[in-house]
Amino acid sequence: MTGRIIETDTDVAEGAAWLASREPRFAVALEACGPLPLRRREDGFRALLSAISSQQLSVASANAIWARMEAAGYCEADALRAASDDELRACGFSRPKITYARALADAALDYKALRSAPTAEVIETLVAIRGIGLWTAEIYAMFSLGRADVFAAGDLALQEAARMLFDLPERPKERALREMAENWAPWRAVAARLLWAYYRIEKQREGVT
Repeated sequence: MTGRIIETDTDVAEGAAWLASREPRFAVALEACGPLPLRRREDGFRALLSAISSQQLSVASANAIWARMEAAGYCEADALRAASDDELRACGFSRPKITYARALADAALDYKALRSAPTAEVIETLVAIRGIGLWTAEIYAMFSLGRADVFAAGDLALQEAARMLFDLPERPKERALREMAENWAPWRAVAARLLWAYYRIEKQREGVT
């Protein structure tokens, strides 16, 4: 089963209210941040290619590269296969990311089937493709498929936001944050939205593309 799917702002608000009612620090963060963004995106090849292109980059850099990819018309699988390495490098893709993008194009995923697959199966399917790690798979499940109970614990901005909000002595590692997030089920994806929003308020910059 897919579990709860986030489709609207109302769904996000429901999850935020649930979290705030159970964790006082989330209530404080929500008051500071205001209504949380929906952050739903399209699913499919373009969404995963965009995620690959943004890996380990600032929001501004990722947006600039994606804009060049769109302008060149390389955001669909067939067009990407036909593009040369030099053409992709001109858009800002590194050698490894070119390899990953081609692996994704050749994977021929059944994106429609992923929409109804259990979250664990979605993530297992995606991480089997070279260049798609757990963070990318969880972000796809969260934003492109709308899964309400996914949490990208390896995200540095989420780790830093948790450190600040929960007054931790140091930034929690991925395993520790994942254990913390178990308490936020079944709305872990909304907890992530709230932590990203809190990060933006505290750091004055975006923590996720």
